[in-house]
Amino acid sequence: MGKLIIDAHSHLWLKQDTTVDGRRILSLKNGRSIFMDEEVQMIPPFIIDGRNTAEVFLSNMDYAQVGGAVVVQELIDGCQNDYLADVQSRFPDRFFCMGMAWNADEAQAVIDMGLKGIAYPGHRMTEPLTELMPVFKLMEQQGLVLSMCLGDNEAQIAEMAEVIQECPQLKVAIGHFGMPTTPSFRSQVLLARQGDNVMVESGGITWLYNPEFYPYPTAIRRIREAADLVGWERLMWGSDYPRTITAITYRMSYDFVEKSTELTAEEKALFLGENARRFYGFKNLPELPYIKNMSE
Repeated sequence: MGKLIIDAHSHLWLKQDTTVDGRRILSLKNGRSIFMDEEVQMIPPFIIDGRNTAEVFLSNMDYAQVGGAVVVQELIDGCQNDYLADVQSRFPDRFFCMGMAWNADEAQAVIDMGLKGIAYPGHRMTEPLTELMPVFKLMEQQGLVLSMCLGDNEAQIAEMAEVIQECPQLKVAIGHFGMPTTPSFRSQVLLARQGDNVMVESGGITWLYNPEFYPYPTAIRRIREAADLVGWERLMWGSDYPRTITAITYRMSYDFVEKSTELTAEEKALFLGENARRFYGFKNLPELPYIKNMSE
């Protein structure tokens, strides 16, 4: 196999139709959505029906030579358990899909559906993370992976450390690269030192550094800083597809790393795919040749 690229943070949905904190999120046409009562360009305008499907994502993945992708969930997209279970069953070698669950019964339902993890937007949660300990214990017993995005909140980071200590066999991926544009960055990344099964993935990093824009030199420095704190073997690339590709192409969401002169070939290989293959257990990934653009 040639280069190995695995996306550790992406999203899929058939339709956004939910309310968060009393504010509306609803898919419209031409890639737009009502988001927190405001009309925004949620996804690229060529997705005219608002359906952010696995088939469209696979086309982007094949073009960008991304072999596999982890699909997480967010409150703002509404619960997509049924759709992601269908995606997991139809494309088992390409996707690692996570469910949404708020108690042990819902978590068991996620397991029964064949989903491989549970994702939490901790930055949108108000209750202590430790109240979900029965869910985390069940996940640990059943071998599910926990995806957790945290806010700029030291108390919540301490709660996450307690979860890691109480569930030492639970695989945990800290999302949004520990929010590198906030004061909590170092504390979040250092969670990867709390246990042998904790990783940090960079989903959303191009969004966080969008004002700086491509090739995101500060993002590269933060990636190196995180590696200095916890080692390259604890870091994974993630795109936060599809919202991030309203500003850039899908390939650009990782090739700023691939083209960087500040990282070694070995560091890039670990970050862009090897670590995620080991952590999530991807197998049978396809070989994806580079297809020349007509404009080249």
